[in-house]
Amino acid sequence: MAGSIVYNRQPKIPASGAVFGGSARRQNAMRFQGGAAVGESKSLAHRIALALVWLTIATSGIVFSEPAPVDALSMGLIVLLPVIGLVAISEKLLFYISLWLIAAGGGLVASGMAHDTHTATVFTVISLYLYLMSFVFGAFVAKRPEEHLKLILSAWTVAAGVAAVTGIIGYFSLLPGAESLFTKFGRAAGTFKDPNVFGPFMVTPLLYLLHLVLHRPLTRVLLPMGLAGLLAIATLLSFSRGAWITMALAVLVYGYLAFVTSPTKAQRERILALLGLGVALLGGLIAVAAQFDEVSDLLAQRASLSQNYDVGPEGRFAGQAKAVGLVADHPLGIGAHTFTSVYHSEDVHNVYLSVMLNSGWVGGGIYWILVLTTLGLGFRHILKAGPMRPLFIVLYAAFAATAFEGIVIDTDHWRHFYLLMGLIWGLLAAGNQTGATKETA
Repeated sequence: MAGSIVYNRQPKIPASGAVFGGSARRQNAMRFQGGAAVGESKSLAHRIALALVWLTIATSGIVFSEPAPVDALSMGLIVLLPVIGLVAISEKLLFYISLWLIAAGGGLVASGMAHDTHTATVFTVISLYLYLMSFVFGAFVAKRPEEHLKLILSAWTVAAGVAAVTGIIGYFSLLPGAESLFTKFGRAAGTFKDPNVFGPFMVTPLLYLLHLVLHRPLTRVLLPMGLAGLLAIATLLSFSRGAWITMALAVLVYGYLAFVTSPTKAQRERILALLGLGVALLGGLIAVAAQFDEVSDLLAQRASLSQNYDVGPEGRFAGQAKAVGLVADHPLGIGAHTFTSVYHSEDVHNVYLSVMLNSGWVGGGIYWILVLTTLGLGFRHILKAGPMRPLFIVLYAAFAATAFEGIVIDTDHWRHFYLLMGLIWGLLAAGNQTGATKETA
């Protein structure tokens, strides 16, 4: 597993102080840690780029409309990070982006079959942007795995915290006008336009906070525990069944993997204690929330496995049956948004069917392959001990749960889904590095 890579072998320096005709100071270029020369200061461009990466992720929770601020910043980073040398592009990452480019080609072909070619093409171009964003952020993490990943996760936690606070403020109308701004359909949405995305966005930061609780001294766990509770409350108030399932599954996967890979008995006991405390707090939270009539009514309604919009000829399940037939009959796809404009009144609500309709058998098949490959390679990577394994488990558990949620909702344009996948591939690529590369920024 990739961690801090230290290359200590130094060349013999002639008495004259020259190394192959150069200054003796070049000896520092032979010592690296995490991809940067030890003692080498970051350039101004490097520091600005890191600040922009943090700002991009920290604003990723502000999605009142689209395109959002994060999109403008991400498109700039897609160009900036490779130009200044803050990426490490390996064969594994080239394979990753190559598959996505083929999927984009399938989407463009399917767009030609669409009822509205322009709308379908725009959808595919947005998908291409997400593919490139995922690749560049993956290469960014591969450059300096620990430093860059912690930068992203800290910014993500800030974004989730802001969204959670605004969602709670809006749901309980704690400020004038907050309810209309930060809720949708009586559900907390925070700085998102959709509660069904607001809730799942909290999952990765919550797991990161649990990671901090597990690995920090007991005197420093109160803040991450409190923030994790805040994110859990916000997710509960989103009243998104998918978000609830995703968070529960992610915590279970994370807890299991962290438990079986823990090096000490004390660490395993700490995980079990945290799990028991979390279950108790969640049960108490639900019990308190149920005392409010509006909350209890909505909880009872949303907790049902089947809603009124799931059944009937125009319901979710009937639509998915139509989608299966269309996939079988249209190997080139029918193009994005054609399903809702021609065949059914609602979206498919299953990303694995949606991508087959939007990108055909080729593009949709690649999506399936990449999800399964990420899960398979990621699990194999977890079996390798290393200093980055605890953080890799955070990403893996969040990705696995989000991929599962794709069975009940269309996640093919969720930014954080592609960010998670790219970060995992970046760490996979970093884990295969046999040496360090010189920092060029």
